[in-house]
Amino acid sequence: MQTETVARFSLADFGTEVRSGLTQPGQKELPSKYLYDEVGSALFEVITALPEYGLCRADERLLRRHAEEIVKALLPAPIVVAELGSGSGKKTRWILQALARRQRTRYYPIEISPTALAQCAKELGQMDWVSIVGFERPYLDGLLSVADSRRHGERLLVLFLGSTIGNFDRPAGEQFLVEVRRRLQPGDGLLLGAELEKPLPQLLSAYDDPLGVTAAFDLNLLARINRELGGEFDVAAFRHLARWDDTERRVEMHLQSLARQDVAIPGAACVAHLEEGETIWTESSHKYQAAEVTQMGQRSGFRTEAQWVDQEWPFAQTLLIAE
Repeated sequence: MQTETVARFSLADFGTEVRSGLTQPGQKELPSKYLYDEVGSALFEVITALPEYGLCRADERLLRRHAEEIVKALLPAPIVVAELGSGSGKKTRWILQALARRQRTRYYPIEISPTALAQCAKELGQMDWVSIVGFERPYLDGLLSVADSRRHGERLLVLFLGSTIGNFDRPAGEQFLVEVRRRLQPGDGLLLGAELEKPLPQLLSAYDDPLGVTAAFDLNLLARINRELGGEFDVAAFRHLARWDDTERRVEMHLQSLARQDVAIPGAACVAHLEEGETIWTESSHKYQAAEVTQMGQRSGFRTEAQWVDQEWPFAQTLLIAE
């Protein structure tokens, strides 16, 4: 795998966002993108294998069963594949295999985590008839580069798997799809994964597993601030919480302070003041109804080609075609 050397999130950017999120009035928060350093990416791979977290297995089942249908919807034009947030690339194998049986395929994983890109190279780098060029960039920047490099007559298939769309607030998620559509041409495809609503106990256990892996993943964000910004967090003075917001229909991950404390973060040029019981909001995961996904796609400039739903762990894959 050839990985392009491009700008990563700098320590200055990290420090600025940490300072902004931890000193703002009201609810403190940290951007979820910073959960995925080398340690966080490794912990997330463990999370995907936990019995309580069925999302990735549902995602993979749908891809395995329907890869041929997905590919055929864009044929006979040559197809280029770009994936927003590839992770290890394990699930993507089914799509690439279906394409490689028909054509030589260029695959562009777009990730903010160099660790994830390295895992993707290891997972998919030996596939015949597939060439891989990774982009360590924010999603839309990477997608624009891929779209600009396409050859005449090629169609672009964009994969946005898992349920990363759920990390956006609903209006922001729809705006993100609008921005994706702006980078595509009519006839290009977007395969969008979205987690569907399910019983609350099932949801919360997926985000607060009994082994504590998700807790370690969440708490690692404080450890990362310590490592990279010289922060003085006592990680043991926090606990991981998973909450359900019934109005927004989302699971929220928070880190709750177990005591009143002031934490110096030299690399962010700030001191974070936390009261006992106060939380730092680290991630949101919105849940959908299947019809919501198709409606959101249509409002963003796509038509729905097909939608498949996994019944074992309610999850939808929706193939949208740019109009």
